[in-house]
Parts: sequence; structure tokens; C-alpha cells
Amino acid sequence: MREPSVSRTTAGQLSPERRATDLRRLRSERFDVLVIGGGVTGAGAALDAASRGLKVALVEARDHAAGTSSRSSKLIHGGLRYLEQLEFHLVHEALTERGLLATRLAPHLVRPVPILIPLPGGRGVRDLPGRLFRRAYYGAGVAAYDAFAGVFGGGRGMPLHRHLTHEGTRRVFPSLKADAVAGAIRYYDGQVDDARLVVTLARTAASLGATVVTSARAVGLIRQAREVTGVRVRDLEAPADSPDAEFEVHARTVIAATGVWSDDMSRMLNDVGLRPGIRVRASKGVHLVVPRSAITGEAGLILRTPSSVLFVIPWGGHWIIGTTDTDWRLDRSHPAASARDIEYLLEQVNTVLDRPLTTADIEGVYAGLRPLLAGEADSTSKLSREHAVFEPMLGLLLVAGGKYTTYRVMAADVVDRAAHRLGAVRPSRTADLPLLGADGYPAMWRDRADLARRHGMPVGVIEHLLERYGTLTRDLLALIDADPLLASPLAGAPEYLAAEVTYAARAEGALHLEDVLTRRTRISFETAHRGLESAGHAAELMGAVLGWDEGTRAREVEHYRSRVEAERQSQLMPDDATADAARLGASDVRGFAADRGADDDPAEVSSSSR
Repeated sequence: MREPSVSRTTAGQLSPERRATDLRRLRSERFDVLVIGGGVTGAGAALDAASRGLKVALVEARDHAAGTSSRSSKLIHGGLRYLEQLEFHLVHEALTERGLLATRLAPHLVRPVPILIPLPGGRGVRDLPGRLFRRAYYGAGVAAYDAFAGVFGGGRGMPLHRHLTHEGTRRVFPSLKADAVAGAIRYYDGQVDDARLVVTLARTAASLGATVVTSARAVGLIRQAREVTGVRVRDLEAPADSPDAEFEVHARTVIAATGVWSDDMSRMLNDVGLRPGIRVRASKGVHLVVPRSAITGEAGLILRTPSSVLFVIPWGGHWIIGTTDTDWRLDRSHPAASARDIEYLLEQVNTVLDRPLTTADIEGVYAGLRPLLAGEADSTSKLSREHAVFEPMLGLLLVAGGKYTTYRVMAADVVDRAAHRLGAVRPSRTADLPLLGADGYPAMWRDRADLARRHGMPVGVIEHLLERYGTLTRDLLALIDADPLLASPLAGAPEYLAAEVTYAARAEGALHLEDVLTRRTRISFETAHRGLESAGHAAELMGAVLGWDEGTRAREVEHYRSRVEAERQSQLMPDDATADAARLGASDVRGFAADRGADDDPAEVSSSSR
């Protein structure tokens, strides 16, 4: 628990000093719950446990949301296509969570985005029956979607759907081929900066007293007889030969929320002959980012493809186009998009656009892996998005599967199991716990023009900050008041302020240049230079907070440059195998080989008994 005299905002700052303090706590204290994994489920579990008054620690091998949780379609949604698969309970659950996030938990991070369902078909009398059938069929599905979300009341957080004529569709989305649609249905889902939501979850957990440490890799389980009592952790920021580089963390319960790395936990149990009863398959999803000027439209699109669905989603001054859905069995830390993936996405979206997109239009590409519970389906797109909680060994809980939108439900389920084991009876509170930046956000947004006048800044800049930090915008404005130079735009990315980089290192746990350019901001895929023109300036700003000397700044920039070049090279490769090999040409900035070694050598991750 945090000290009563310390505000939530202050207690939630993940500063360099806070990391040093939390490392000492990991080494010296015993926790009720230790969470492995800093993605959305792990951060959500840490928050849930901390909100119940439990003593909590979270360790993450790289950065918050460094894996799957920063590489989604940026949607908080119920999964419209799951209605066709008759997974009604999953849709209702996800839409309930969407409403909570948009109205109560994180209204500064989750907001409505309109999406069109184009209705194909000719416009002649002969095609009338087909047009009527498709409109009725899709209309019934979207009406059910709205009904599951709750037709009335502010808790749904999204406007209701509406049918559009052919002319109305063309007015909303002029770039649609005139002969490709007979009309459309416009509905709404939630849009989110996925990485920012995860960082905010982690900070909110920290504000309630949780110990939160990134660059801390779990390398083995600690056991007493047949009970897990903790984890061996390697501090990846410590020199390899340092006696403090590896240490034990003791806990009454360990929760592994490791997503596509869940099978690594199985390897940790191999030496005692246990099978965890869970197997996760990784499905690769690739997204393209193109400038807003490449497509003319005021809403997104959802298109049916031969294997799944394709989204075209407005994202500030850009469009996000995705996703693929293919099995992936190669490097899990840095999944690579191949030329084949890019060609597939362009081919699918060009079926409805009046001006076809080409590779020359692409500003950015990113690839992520979805953790799906393994089943009998041949295609990953047919695997369930349900989640599961297992206890393969006393003191160890595994949570896997699910979808980003339902992270809070997954977290509550696994912490319920942990709390039952610990004898704690307090239920989950997270449905009523606003994340940092949410309290007072509607009023601050309403008064944004006055806030801009008082600080001598354009209203658009204040809106940008509010939509990323909520009421924590005050912290950034205080930085600017103390150093007006921080109000200047970041080199190569004028939509971001220098203050945001400083704040990321000072309060959001960013330890490396990559953390800022790929996750605290999204410069790595929002600019054609992929962040290379911003790297030097960002390194100077981060270095001033983290104490980097000139050599360290140069190494950070070079690491980032190598990463970008490896990704660009991988995107020219014809298939997954060659793309993966090209992407692995750049070493991880945290300097550990275990990402590769754990995949290739099960002995890398071992258990230890006490």
C-alpha cells in the first residue's frame, strides 16, 4: 500500500529512482502476489490484486506492452464477427468492458470511432433481392451488437448504429469504389492507444503500492517441495558479471500472464514432470499505416476477407489497415512482417478503393502475435478468444488466451483464484476504479480552451495531451512551465512535444530510446522515417533524465537504427522464414540472448528447489 501522505499521481510515477527502490523491494520483501508479464493482462492483474489490498510485485522482461499489447488494431471492441460464430457470451462480456473503459475507467484513452460495413451488390432491379437480404442480414447483426452493449443508458459509451444509402455511404467515404457498394451500415466501437493503456494500468497499480520493474526477466521458479514460492529474476539493466544481476523474489502466489510465452512456463515445470494443461498458439497479425491523405473518408471500414476480416481505421493523421491471421512458430519477441503479408493486405483493401494503394503509400508496418488457446481448428482465425486460468502447481497460476478488450475480466479471474488461496475475501474493485488520468477528465476536456489560454498554447496541443494523458496533462504542463524549451516539437515528429519524451523517462518507466519511439509515442510507425529523424533529439531528452553520457546516447541511437533497418529488410523478404532471419539481424537493446535462447533451448529456463 502507498503512504497516505503521498498522492496517487506521485505514487504512480515510474521514475528511475522508483525503479531502484522497487528493485530493492524485490530482493528483500515477500509478496502476496508476484505477476510475471507486463502486457495488458499482467498489468491488469497487478492492478486488481493491489486494489484488493494485497502486497503485489510485477516483473517484465522488456518494457510495458513490448509484445502483443502494443501491436493490436487499436480497437476496444466486442468482436462483431464472433456473433456469426455464436459466441454471444464473449461478445456481451467484451461490450460490457468497452462501456466501462469508455465511460468510467479510461475515457481519456478510449473513445468512439465510426466504422462502416459496406454492403456489396449491384444497383439494378435484378439485384434488389440480394441487396435487401444483405442489408437485413448485416443489419440484424449490428442491431444485436448494439443490444448486447445495452441500447439505452450512458454506460454503453458509443452511439447507436445507422443505415446509409449508396449516396450517403459515398459522402462519408468518398474513396469507396462507386460500383463496389450498394450502401453501408455505420456502427461504433472504441479506439485506444494500446501501449498507453498498458502503461497507465501499470502506473495505476504502482499508485496503489505495487512494485513494478521492467527489464527484469523471470529465469526460473523457486520451489519448496511441490509448491512454488517465488521466481529467480535477472536484472537486464545490471552488468552481466554483477553479483546483483540475478536474485530471488519470494511470493505466496505467482501469476504468469505471459501471453505467447506461456509455453515457457511449461518448460520451467518439465523437471518435476508436470504438464500445465494449457497450450497457446501464436497467430501473427500484420498492420500497415498509410497517411490520411491516401484515403478520403470520415469513418473506418470493416471488410470480409477469405480468411478473416480486415479493418481500415482512422488513426489521427493516418489510417491503420489490418490484419492478417496466420500461424507463427518463429521468434516470438520480434515477429516479422514479410512482403507476402504486405501484398495480401494491399490486395484486400484495394478491392474497394477507387485509388489503389501501393507500397509507396506505406509509412509504417507493425506485426504482433495473438495468444490463442490451442484447439483442434486448422486455422488460427477459428480458435476461440476465450481465456483460461490453470494452477499446474501449488502457488503458480497461469492465465492465457482472451482478447485485449477483456483484460480486466481475465485479471479478475486469476486474482480471484489467488485471493481464494491466500484467504483474502475482498472482491475485485477494478470495475469502479478509474485509471490515472481519468478522474476529472470530462471537466478538463470541457475547459480545454481556457487551459490553453492560461498556458499560452494552441488548443490543438492541449487536446493532443488530454487524449494521451487525461488529467495527468497537468504534469506535462508543469514540466513546460519549468523549462519552456520542452514545449517545442520533437524533431521529425512535430505532432509530439519534447516534454512527452522527458515525461516518459521521468514518470512512465521508459528506459531505452525504443521504449519512447515505439510505445510511449507511436513515432516508429507513424512516420515514413520510422523514427530515425527523431532518435537523436529523443536520446538527448531521455539522457538528461537517465544520466546518459555521450557514448550511451550514441549506442541507443545506433541500436534503434539497427532495429529499423532490420525491420525494413524483413518487409522485403518473400516469406516468414526469411523475414524472421532478417529481423533477427538486430540485437535487442536490452542485450540479452534469452529471447532467442528460450525458444531454441528449453534448458535456458530452469527451475530451482530450496
